[in-house]
This record gives sequence, structure tokens and C-alpha cells, in this order.
Amino acid sequence: MGRENQSFVDEFVLLGLSQDAQTQILLFILFFIVYILTVLGNLLIIVLILMDSRLHTPMYFFLRNLSFADLCFSNSIVPQVLSHFLVKRKTISFWGCVTQVIVSLQIGCTECALLAVMSYDRYVAVCKPLHYSTIMTQQLCLQLALGSWASGLLVCLVDIAVAFHLPYRGQNIVSHYFCELPALLKVASADTYSTEMAIFAMGVVILLAPVSLILISYWNIISTVIQMQSGEGRLKVFSTCGSHLIVVVLFYGSAIFNYMQPNTKTRKKQDKIMSVFYTVVTPMLNPIIYSLRNKDVKSAFRKLAAKVVFFQKQ
Repeated sequence: MGRENQSFVDEFVLLGLSQDAQTQILLFILFFIVYILTVLGNLLIIVLILMDSRLHTPMYFFLRNLSFADLCFSNSIVPQVLSHFLVKRKTISFWGCVTQVIVSLQIGCTECALLAVMSYDRYVAVCKPLHYSTIMTQQLCLQLALGSWASGLLVCLVDIAVAFHLPYRGQNIVSHYFCELPALLKVASADTYSTEMAIFAMGVVILLAPVSLILISYWNIISTVIQMQSGEGRLKVFSTCGSHLIVVVLFYGSAIFNYMQPNTKTRKKQDKIMSVFYTVVTPMLNPIIYSLRNKDVKSAFRKLAAKVVFFQKQ
């Protein structure tokens, strides 16, 4: 990015989620609670998986990657949002904005790929149980995880290159609560059509393709479960699939709404609310939906708690 393309904007002013002081205090309390739950929940999952050998399986390997991604995603956005709830003028430097876009976009795109990989893992476990250990080898799991992070980085680099090649002059008021590409494009000082098309194309790659794979995987899982003889087994799998699909709808649905709709120069309030789902809500829900309801994770937690109590008594 040459100096002439960087713009003459030194900082961006973020309008946030609300201008009302009382509403901002309430939002601060709500976001702070969700943030603490997100950090503690995901840290707990990572620690439990690392410490308990029974959780050293492909499913929990991917869950550990997802929890790490959720931690990074939440920490790249929420602390700044919390601090802005407590001040009148919400500003972020140009390079601070660039950094936030890079980190949040990289992690968000990686999560898109990881969720698709996790659905494939569940498909193999349910539909091909006898071949699971031969298909989901340690080497394949590592390749899928690295591929998820690499695909997230690739999409991020393309989006960043096209977005920050645009000049940003004069107008620096961003109608959003953090630096996100769709909101930033609205204050660019040039025609953004080609940039929007590039971001749309990347959206097809990292949003529509993974969600299609997820829906195909769960369709096959449900078809297999229907044929099960055990009613209890069917109920358990349906319950698990249902909760997973809720997260998928929240995460992908809100992201697709924001990144794959025609861009306009005005930012609607519902666009900001949609962003809350994939930046704040799903990082908190993921450890609950994917792990903490699982009996193996609960057993590992009881084991860890017993160790803590034992050491405290020493």
C-alpha cells in the first residue's frame, strides 16, 4: 500500500452500536459477561483437551483449533468494543483499523473452513464408523487443520489487498462498532465495485462452499441416523446435529448477510446487529454446543476439578 493509496485519514471514528449513554452501559455489562464466558469457556476446552488423553481424538483436535480461533477472534474485537462503550468519541488509528481487519478476517475465515472440516469428521464417524480410524488419520487431521488456517489466510490477503488499495480521504466516520470491510468500503474515496466483486468471490469460496459441505454432511448424517434401530441413539444424534446446525445458521447466516449483499453507501442498523452474532455470540456458544455438553468433556472436567482440590489440600 503506497502512501498515496493509504489515504489522508489518520484515524477512523466508529459510531458504535448506540449513541444513548444508558444503553451503552447496559451493552457494556452484557458484552463483558459474554466476553468472560467466551474466554473462560474456550480456555477450559483447550486445557481439558491437552490434559486428558481420552480427548486426543480427531474430533477434539479440531475442537481445540476452533476454541483457539474463537479466543483470537473475540480478543481481536471485544476488548476494543468494551472500551468504546465507556467513551464519547470512539476512535481507532488507521493502522490499528488495518490490524483489526487482518486479524478478525483471518480468524473468521479460518473458522468457516474449520466448521466444514468438523462436519466432515462427524459425517465419517456416523456414516462410516468402521473406517473412521483409517480415514481420519493423524496426518489427514493435521492437513485439514493446516488447510483451514491457510485458506483463511489466503482469503484474508486477497480481501485486504483489494480493500486497502482504495484511497480513504476526508470521510472517516464509520457506522459500525469495529473495523470491518463492508463498513469501511462505505467511506472509501473511490468506486468500490471491483473491490465488492472480489470480496463477493472470496465469500463464495469461504462462506457458500463450506456451508454447502456442512449441509451435505448433516443431510447424510440424518439419513443414516433415520435407519438406526436404537431410538435412543437416534435421539442423541438428532439432538447433537440440531445444536450444531443452530450455530451454523447463526454464524454463516449472519456472515453471508453482511458480506454477500449489494453494498450501499449507507449502513443499516441490522447489519451491525448481524455482526454481533458471528463476532460475539457464536464464540461463546461454540464451547457449549460442541464440547461442554459432551460426557467425555464433563468427565475430563470432573477429573481436572478433583486434581485442583487435591493440590489445594496439600
